[in-house]
Amino acid sequence: MKTLIGFLLGLAVLGLGFWAYQENYRTRDAMDQVGATQHEIMRLRDELTMLRAEWAWLNRPERLRLLVEANGAALQLSDMAPDRFGVLDQVAYPTRPYLSSAPAGALSDGATTEERP
Repeated sequence: MKTLIGFLLGLAVLGLGFWAYQENYRTRDAMDQVGATQHEIMRLRDELTMLRAEWAWLNRPERLRLLVEANGAALQLSDMAPDRFGVLDQVAYPTRPYLSSAPAGALSDGATTEERP
């Protein structure tokens, strides 16, 4: 009986050792993935910083002024003035016939709200 218990305990120790070995490598793989993800985040942040700097460089007022002077006639650009802005009444809003023509309890498929579960 002692031999059987000793054998089972030995198998349990081997099983736990094998489990610990697998968990160790899973943890290392997870840590490697975290490191790779952090490096990717750092690279993307650097790229974003560079793109923001480039955007600021391209949107310099003096550069834009030169572009407007060079291409203003071809693009039919004009200076901003108060009379160039529209009024809110001039905006054509789309009509919604499904809201205005339907009875109060009707839905778009012909059923009423009372018929729906």
